[in-house]
Amino acid sequence: MRTLTNNTKAILFGLGAVLLWSTVATAFSISLKYLSPTQLLLVANIVSLLFLTSLIVFKGDFRELIAFAKQSWKSSFFFGAINPFIYYLILLQAYNILPAQEAQAINYTWAIMLSFMAVPILKQRLKPADYVAAGLCYFGVLYISTRGQIASLEFSNAIGVAFALLSTVIWAIYWLLNTKDKRPSLIGLTLNFAFALPLITLYAGITGELVHWKKEGLWSAVYIGFFEMGLSFILWNQALKLTSNTSQVANLIFLAPLLSIVWLSQLAGEPILQSTLVGLACILIGLFVQNWAKRKK
Repeated sequence: MRTLTNNTKAILFGLGAVLLWSTVATAFSISLKYLSPTQLLLVANIVSLLFLTSLIVFKGDFRELIAFAKQSWKSSFFFGAINPFIYYLILLQAYNILPAQEAQAINYTWAIMLSFMAVPILKQRLKPADYVAAGLCYFGVLYISTRGQIASLEFSNAIGVAFALLSTVIWAIYWLLNTKDKRPSLIGLTLNFAFALPLITLYAGITGELVHWKKEGLWSAVYIGFFEMGLSFILWNQALKLTSNTSQVANLIFLAPLLSIVWLSQLAGEPILQSTLVGLACILIGLFVQNWAKRKK
């Protein structure tokens, strides 16, 4: 039997991560019918924390986890407050207000926001391709948020769109600041979830969301915590470690929103709007332009 090359393994791991990410919008949509965004985040955070901690114990790195928890508790608290606490709370609010297909498509513009936020944070310079990509992506956002009625500028739900766009800002800031994080990636992520848990619990208590749970939404929340916040990270990280061509693996992410549209229509029963398809096409073309320019450079 022929042994798989590292690049082939990387593609398989990457496809596994992308497949899991493509189901998240559907899981969000189903779970939010029964749970509030805060309740969903609390359950998903607990499940993800248990999964990541179990993985660290299995690898024999639990003492290292405790050591980093003591040494870098301020960093863990800071990063945990940003992600998962603030980021997912805002993102889930967007999913709670908008159709999942719209919230997901707008959220994919975070890569464009990352380029613009890198200017003040990392002192990087924008390239012409970044402006072209941004124009295409945000035209797509405008097309989606107005349901194709761009001339009238009548937004289907301006607050939901604002939440979705704000989530891209927070996600971009998190990853830019994360470049300066000295903690090992798996341990850092686990500590983020650990230090975010009391924040989420406290917030849920203050807002009265520790009561009146509907069990119908729990399994979707468990799925999100295990797969979207846990296993997908491990698969993607492994793919990047094995590949000798990072851009080849990175390009797989373009499959996620396309697959997600299929799952939303088939599993969540959400009718797919023509405006979403047109807007998503603009966003994906914009991301491709940005990615192509970076690869060429």
